[in-house]
Amino acid sequence: MRANVFAARNHKEIVRDPVTLLFGLGLPILLMGLFSVMQKNMPFAFYQISNLTPGVIVFSCSFLTLFSGMLLGKDRSSSFLMRIFASPMSAGDYILGYVLPLLSIAFLQIILCLLAAMFLGLSLDSSILWMVGVLMIISLLYIGLGLLFGTIFKDKQVGGIFAIFVNVSTWFSGTWFEPDMIGGTFQAIAQFLPFVHAVSAARAIQSTSYTDAFIPLVIVIGYTIVIFAIAILLFKRKMRG
Repeated sequence: MRANVFAARNHKEIVRDPVTLLFGLGLPILLMGLFSVMQKNMPFAFYQISNLTPGVIVFSCSFLTLFSGMLLGKDRSSSFLMRIFASPMSAGDYILGYVLPLLSIAFLQIILCLLAAMFLGLSLDSSILWMVGVLMIISLLYIGLGLLFGTIFKDKQVGGIFAIFVNVSTWFSGTWFEPDMIGGTFQAIAQFLPFVHAVSAARAIQSTSYTDAFIPLVIVIGYTIVIFAIAILLFKRKMRG
């Protein structure tokens, strides 16, 4: 109940910045349409809508990192958290209160991107439902990273960190090109980070290769658990401070 009340407040804070929210919802759809048009003039099929859609949706999750990081960073900068630390809420309650409204935004992002993809030629089948579930799990990874950034940095610093993060997460995710096209150290770093595994899991589900999605999804879940654990521990330290 405490987390739900706090989540309702955070939802209102997020929608108070409609420009950023609309940008996060609209840019992935715009990119999907752009690369679909480019595919018509390309000799290879990497940007076919069935291959492009999962990667673009995972890319859209990076905006969840911005939303969560900015919200938590702003609360710390305004001393709002210091005032409500007197409440009986635990660190886990605070983190859950930030996660819940962001999950609703993640779901909206996924649905809008899938509707746009269907308009561009994506066929409907049972894998869509499975992909929504997997993408919701993947969204927790990006939300957790945002909460970690917001716990460490202030809101103005989070904006700069996000600019670096979105480039790292996108280039090493395999959304726009496969890491093995470059190979070497670049591919090794990509395989170490969770982003390429998130895209691989979503694409495997999209192509109904469910067994191929298992290992990448386990890696993503493992990273998510570790990131949330670190965020909660650091948040507890901030509370004690």
